[in-house]
Order: sequence, then C-alpha cells, then structure tokens
Amino acid sequence: MIELKEEELAPIKQSHSYAIVAITKHGVELSRKLHTVFTNSDLYYMSKFEKGDEEHRQVQLFSGSVRMLLPALFKQYKGIILIISLGAVVRMIAPILKDKKTDPGIVVIDDKGENVISVLSGHLGGANELTKEVAAALDAKAIITTASDVQKTIPVDLFGSRFGWVWDSAEKLTPVSASVVNEEHVAIVQESGEQNWWTYEIPLPEQIVVYPSIDGALQAKPKAALVVTHRQLSQTENRILENGIVYRPKVIAIGIGCNRGTSAAEIEQVIVETVAELKFSLKSVKAICTISIKKDEIGLLEVVQKYGWEFVYYEPKELNQAKIEAPSDTVYKYTGAYGVSEPAVRIYTGAEQLELVKKKSGNVTISVGVIPF
Repeated sequence: MIELKEEELAPIKQSHSYAIVAITKHGVELSRKLHTVFTNSDLYYMSKFEKGDEEHRQVQLFSGSVRMLLPALFKQYKGIILIISLGAVVRMIAPILKDKKTDPGIVVIDDKGENVISVLSGHLGGANELTKEVAAALDAKAIITTASDVQKTIPVDLFGSRFGWVWDSAEKLTPVSASVVNEEHVAIVQESGEQNWWTYEIPLPEQIVVYPSIDGALQAKPKAALVVTHRQLSQTENRILENGIVYRPKVIAIGIGCNRGTSAAEIEQVIVETVAELKFSLKSVKAICTISIKKDEIGLLEVVQKYGWEFVYYEPKELNQAKIEAPSDTVYKYTGAYGVSEPAVRIYTGAEQLELVKKKSGNVTISVGVIPF
C-alpha cells in the first residue's frame, strides 16, 4: 500500500501508459470496470475501499490525500484518468502544471460514469483521443472543448503527427492556430510527405487553401501558413514563416556503406554534412539503409539509436536486383553485391531518381533518396 506523505514523491509502480485513479465508493466500482477493459492502464484507489483481490488485479492502494499522489503520476504516465470532480482536479493539478509539451493528458470522469471530460493536454498530451476511447469503453458521453476538434478543422499542433511529422519551431503554433480556428485565410503548401492528412468526412474548410508552391502562397497573402517539406527554405521563401510553421515529414532515406569498424562519429559527420549540402532537413530523415552484413556494425547502430531512425538492411541478392548506376566489382568481391548505398536507397524509397547517387567520404559511402510525393 502507498502511504502518501507531504515531503516525498509517492512510490508508485508503473507498468502501463495510463493511470486510473478513484477516491469514492462509486468511483472505485467504475474504475475497476474501466481497468478491466482498458488494459493499458494501472489502477489506484483508496485503501478504505479494499476488496481483497487487489494484489491479484495489480491494483495499487493508497492512503492519505490523492493530491500527494498526483506529482508522481505526472512524472510517469502518458495520461491520467481521474474519477474525481472536475473542480477538485483543477485545484489539485494547478501547482504541478509545467508545459503543454510535457504535461500528461488529463481526463476526468463523473462519479456515475456518464461524462468523460478532456481537461488538460488535449492535443499534444493525447487527452482528446483518450477521452474518446474511455467514453467508448464506458458507453459514456465524450466532452471535448478544443476549438479545432469542435469546428472539425486542422489541429495545428498535431498536424501530421500520426505520420511522424515534426515542426521546426513551436514559436508560431499559437498565432497560426488562432488563424485556423478564427477562419482566416490559411495557406497549405505540401512538397513531400503523406497526403491523407485530412480525416474528417466534410470537405476542407474554404478558408484553408492548398497552393502548389510557396511562391504561389506568398502571392495570395494568407494570414497564416502550414508548409510541409523536407528541404530548407530560401531567404525569400522564409517570408511565409512570418506567421507560419514548417513541418518535416519523414521522407529521406540514407544509404550507407562503410568499412568495418568505422566510428559512429565519422558516419554521423558524413550524414549531417551531406544532408546540409543537399539543403535538406535532418528532421526529415526516416531511415538508414545498408547491406545485411552491416546489421551488427556498431557505428551504424549507435547513429540510428541516437536519432531514432529506422535501420533497414538487405541481402546482396536483393541489392543486385535494383538499379545501380555505378556497379563495382570490388564491392562485389567483398560483399556479394555490386553496390550497397545506392541500391539500398532505391529499394527503400521506390524512387527512380536519387537526390545523391553516391558519394565517397573517408570510410563511408553515402546515397540519399526521397520517398516520392
């Protein structure tokens, strides 16, 4: 049992992504029901409502004020589901709020389980989606008040997030979001990345206009802009970002061939320099591609781990079936393939034309391709 003390962080045991917390008799019954169907959750409730099966059900009991439990939950969980009155929750979480980029999603359920309310971090913290899931599990009403969800328009802070898109800077998130929800003229320019980002059954709002180029969008003088591209913008194009955001889709694949024992530092330096030379964004790199005999290459493994990139490798016979502009008998002698970096990128991206066919730098050979739009 967790005995909550004012001067220390509660000693919780996290096993899943979400926490369910209850402090009343009816709330405990509801929490146990939800815990049964919401399997990616840990359950916490007050020890005075102990039923005897808590150890078997892996329920964590606590005594004392629930307010002292929340700081520990905030640090550990992606989302917290509280079967506590909304007013009490607001007062308890206020002192521990930090930033919408790091605070967990907070969802409140009333004691009868009739309403599920998204309270905090609706977008970035995932509370809106969590609210919908919990409401469906309880056959309850989901209450979501964020403007973009209510109006069925683009949530600027989550645009493309399901595809792994990331923004270059969060500086303009608030003013651009305001332009979207206030139905001002907003330009979208997409040069790469997934195209099925509009998920509502209704058409795109008429004030949100898709332009074929940044120059075209600039001429239209929109109030705000969303630009989806893997490349760095020119000085002239940067004017679109006076009230705009650049999103980086994961579309760049990098083929790597290297001598055995090449350091991670050398591999990383070649990648960073090459991406910069191409005027691309490192944030748009999706994968490192190579040959199967390099699947245990320490330097490669360290680089992909550092950046969180996919690591893909192919057998020599697969590489030999791909187009190779500059086949090498020497490479074939040592690997069984007539090329490594170039064919690996062609296979992964499916691109006919590569941004960089092949470049040799020290112990590293690099090729770069972009997944076609």
